[in-house]
Amino acid sequence: MKRTHFSIVIFIAYTLIGPSLWAGGSEENLSPPVLDVYCYDSFSSEWGPGGAIAEAFKKETGIEVVFHAPGDAVTVLNQLILEGSDTIADVVVGLDESLLERSLNSGILDVYDSPALSELPEDLVFDESRHMLPFDYGHFAVCYDSDSVDDPPTSLEDLTSPRFKDSLILMDPRTSSPGMGFFLWTVAVYGEGWPDYWERLKPSILTISDGWSQGYALFTSGEAPLVLSYGTSPVYHAEYEGSTRYLAAEFTDGHIRQVEGMGVVAGTDNPTEARAFIDFMLGTEAQRVLAMSNIMLPVNPMVELPESFDFAMRPKTTLSLPEADEALVDRWIEVFSR
Repeated sequence: MKRTHFSIVIFIAYTLIGPSLWAGGSEENLSPPVLDVYCYDSFSSEWGPGGAIAEAFKKETGIEVVFHAPGDAVTVLNQLILEGSDTIADVVVGLDESLLERSLNSGILDVYDSPALSELPEDLVFDESRHMLPFDYGHFAVCYDSDSVDDPPTSLEDLTSPRFKDSLILMDPRTSSPGMGFFLWTVAVYGEGWPDYWERLKPSILTISDGWSQGYALFTSGEAPLVLSYGTSPVYHAEYEGSTRYLAAEFTDGHIRQVEGMGVVAGTDNPTEARAFIDFMLGTEAQRVLAMSNIMLPVNPMVELPESFDFAMRPKTTLSLPEADEALVDRWIEVFSR
């Protein structure tokens, strides 16, 4: 009798209290998770595209995005590899072609064959395995201050001219994707003779910064008249400052193209939301934000660009990207330290 009475009490309690508890749990489960995105520092800076993209993505999906920016792209990759399965990252944004092999070998990315890829030019989809997907691109270039330089360099070799002594700001290939890009540019042009080229270039180098943001800030503050950047960099000054003072030099050697990529981090607890973010990044809204804030060319051909992009340097010749490996960078350290 007591057992029957106890069962009845439990049943009544469940019918009165249980549904409210279940409803509360259901509401919690339906709340979208926070998406942690690793990126390079300029992406999430106050002038970068991160803030506007996060706001638009949350408005469309309800998913909040938190950016983590430990430094330039190489630093981001190093941190992901170091953290391994303990990383909090769901998505990584800002790795590029030069970092693809190392990214694949480290196993930090999951495959995602986004349906949006079918709308992109085939030559920009650089990873056939679909671990790393493109989101913007540009060409590495040496930019110059036309108030200080009347006769800009016309080639990599011209950069070694005595007239450019202590005039050039570069980035470290160990920590910076532009730094790696310039290094590979010299390898593409000089082949096995690149160490001799760097010996000739040393007198022209004022400093080597850890990342692009620091290096370009030194350039615009007048520390040096030349800086490694992008052919699209003049667009920023034309669009937001109404100035054509800073220009990009086209080299007769040709230029290395950088396609920036992104991917779903392996082992994420939020794969559906991570893929949604990737898809959003390839849509026209985010692509326009990237073009206007990242000052790069959109991979989505449907994006209309303002007249300021007429000031982008689009080289006649694009060079093939040499393979990058740690042994090559170690050799650069040895050469540059002599």
